[in-house]
Amino acid sequence: MKVDDLRSQLKRRGVSGISALRKPELVKTLARTMRGEGGASRRSTGPAGRPSATRKSTAAKKTTAAKRTTSARRGATSPAKAAPAARATGARAKASGTRKAAPARAKATPARAKATSSRATTSRAKAAPSRAKAAPGRATAASSRAKAAPARAKAAPSRAKAAPARKASSARAQAAPTRGPASSRSIGSSQLITSLADRPERPGRSLVTRNHEVIQRWARARGAKPATIAGTEREGRPGVLTFNIPGYRESSRIREISWDDWFRTFDLRRLNLIYQEQMRDGRQSNFFRTENPNREDG
Repeated sequence: MKVDDLRSQLKRRGVSGISALRKPELVKTLARTMRGEGGASRRSTGPAGRPSATRKSTAAKKTTAAKRTTSARRGATSPAKAAPAARATGARAKASGTRKAAPARAKATPARAKATSSRATTSRAKAAPSRAKAAPGRATAASSRAKAAPARAKAAPSRAKAAPARKASSARAQAAPTRGPASSRSIGSSQLITSLADRPERPGRSLVTRNHEVIQRWARARGAKPATIAGTEREGRPGVLTFNIPGYRESSRIREISWDDWFRTFDLRRLNLIYQEQMRDGRQSNFFRTENPNREDG
């Protein structure tokens, strides 16, 4: 039997204090309980295993039958009177047997109650030292957790501070210009712009970025539309990337495309956008150039 089955058997028999007992102790306790039940049941029965009330009732029935036979042989002249007398005799015999059996059952019940109580007390007495031994271990574990809590509390702010730094570093790494054999010298001399919060150091400063939001803000401020140069397409994909800016570098070869197509091509070719926000005199600048670090054309 499993430990849970043993505990359920003991609980059904009224035994408590078994939660801390191990399997061998549970088996011994169940065996003692079942032996106690067997002894109580034997004390409440007669020598042949049948209640004494049954034997007495049987004897009463045999006596009644004998009386009826004797009455019949004698040829009693009043059968109507004999029958009620016989029934009354049988009823008195049954009542006497029932009254004698009741004290026997009453005596057996306290015996079972005492046996159960003694077993429960013994189990609790055995379980108490085990719980007492386990208590220091639980106290030590609680103390260790209490000591570790301040360390975790100190580490949490460090992790919280490190998270924005890691995000900023990752964003900077993604927005960093790509380099290759065809990278121009202006990449090294240009100021890197990685987010909308970055601003040029001075008017006329050459800037470089790969950030989509920065590029879109620059184009919208000038009314520029994403475009490609007709005739440079490759396998149905946009060719050289550019912008269609009203009044600036207008050409019949410029064909406008969607931002999704423009940025998909921009990322696929790992392009850089070199541009200016302002000229040296502070006026708005429309200068831009897409650069492919692996090829001359953007």
